[in-house]
Amino acid sequence: MNEPRWFFHPVLILVLSILALAGSLFLYIYWYVGASSRLKALARRMNVDPSQFTSLSTWVVILVLSILVGIIFLGIFLFFVYTQKSRRQARMQRNFINNFTHELKTPVTSLKLYLETFSRHQLSPEETQRYLGYMVSDVRRLSDNVNRILNLARIEGKSFKEPFVLEDPMRLTREFAEKNKDLFPELSVHLPEKDSKALCRMNKPLFDMLLSNLFSNAVKYAGDNPPRLDVALRTDKKRVVLDFADRGLGLEKKDLKRVFKKFYQAGDPSKAHAMGTGLGLYLVKSIVGLHKGKIKAQSPGPGKGTVFTLVLPVARENKRSRPKKKQVPAESGERETA
Repeated sequence: MNEPRWFFHPVLILVLSILALAGSLFLYIYWYVGASSRLKALARRMNVDPSQFTSLSTWVVILVLSILVGIIFLGIFLFFVYTQKSRRQARMQRNFINNFTHELKTPVTSLKLYLETFSRHQLSPEETQRYLGYMVSDVRRLSDNVNRILNLARIEGKSFKEPFVLEDPMRLTREFAEKNKDLFPELSVHLPEKDSKALCRMNKPLFDMLLSNLFSNAVKYAGDNPPRLDVALRTDKKRVVLDFADRGLGLEKKDLKRVFKKFYQAGDPSKAHAMGTGLGLYLVKSIVGLHKGKIKAQSPGPGKGTVFTLVLPVARENKRSRPKKKQVPAESGERETA
């Protein structure tokens, strides 16, 4: 979509509208004050006190007009902000459709090519295994993209059925890393030796989805560096904090909060198809919200990696006070001791 010409730019239209409205108000007040002056002069010639019917009404009208114009200014500004957000959202949706179409088309085209190769040529066992590995990778990529859309629909519709139960988030992270080594064979994951020993109310399938996106990001945005993810643990009485630090492309300061928005992709939009669909971190934030937690991104800058800090509240069951000691009844004839 082409950008609007400068004389149709929304900012210019907003400024001109405000100036026109302010100019109209000024001219109206100027005319009203002039008319009031002439009315006062006429009242003096007729020997009538002009302050009885001009002074108060003039300032009341000016005050009312000022309030109404202020409301109009506010309405114009809010409409402008809403329009800009809608245009930005529509642009991101178009980018998402283009990128997601590419994400679906690429593995399908690759699979078609491999299948045609199998049907037309007699391959050696080594070549067959290599091509089968490529095909499995393409199928996994295709499945991940489809599952991401399905999971987004489930989360936004709150149609997941699995209950929230007491779990140790560090233990779940360790289990996920162990069970999914084959999904991220090139990723080096470093975990703390001990679990958090603090329980949070968690939905395991959703939390696995969250971890899958963070692990995938560490691989996808590794750049020229070997993919690596360092997980750090901090706990206190009220929360469990997990830091997921990668050594990849990093983020600019302006992207740190925007990366969690739906369809948002950091960097050059023209190269966004090579980096994903813009849904991964939106899913992460949505899942964290369902767990009543928070997540934020930190980065020293481009090329210096990114740290995603996940904060989960400790369940109230962990905060209950210790049971009181049972009081031993004193025997008859003896005094109770503290």
